[in-house]
Amino acid sequence: MGTIGVLTRITLDGVVQGEGGPDEDPSDGFEHGGWARRYDLEHGGEDEVNQNLLKWEANVAALLFGRTTYELFANSWGVFDENTDDFQGEITRKYNSVPKYVATTRLTELAWKNSHLLGPDVPAAVQDLRAEVSGEIRIWGSTLLIKKLAEHGLIDEYRLAVYPLVLGSGKRLFSDGFTTSELALVDTSPLTSGVLVNTYRRADAG
Repeated sequence: MGTIGVLTRITLDGVVQGEGGPDEDPSDGFEHGGWARRYDLEHGGEDEVNQNLLKWEANVAALLFGRTTYELFANSWGVFDENTDDFQGEITRKYNSVPKYVATTRLTELAWKNSHLLGPDVPAAVQDLRAEVSGEIRIWGSTLLIKKLAEHGLIDEYRLAVYPLVLGSGKRLFSDGFTTSELALVDTSPLTSGVLVNTYRRADAG
């Protein structure tokens, strides 16, 4: 059986929107796009973050997306050159090689190789996926999908890279109406940049 884990950069006030680039997700007038990347560059943390990502993603057996995040990844990691001997090339090779599953009612075809539609009953499809996959099933972004899966007890782990920033606006990981959850802190790791990586698992997961 696989484990479904959320991996995200998050601010002290819970914002996860548009962390990678200024135009990544400007919806609802969000003006702080690229906040995590800027912080890493300003505080010398980019290499450390990349090394951690390489370590974490080495264990990924599948990727799970909502439509918006899938399209973002497909238009970046899905087209990057995977033959370069650097961080980008290694992550690109990994993401191209593993199966990708997308929760969407809008898309009928998926161009990124090894991509699959989950179908109309997303929780049931994800339950089956978790039973079939051996390894980590990673969710990036996809806050609406995370909220739906949490309602059905299908999120096993949250790995949160907490940035010492308060933005005051933007999409939050745990938005109003998120299902009541009890989590256990199983690991915490401070980075030299001031980012704190906390890993939480469902308290009933053992």
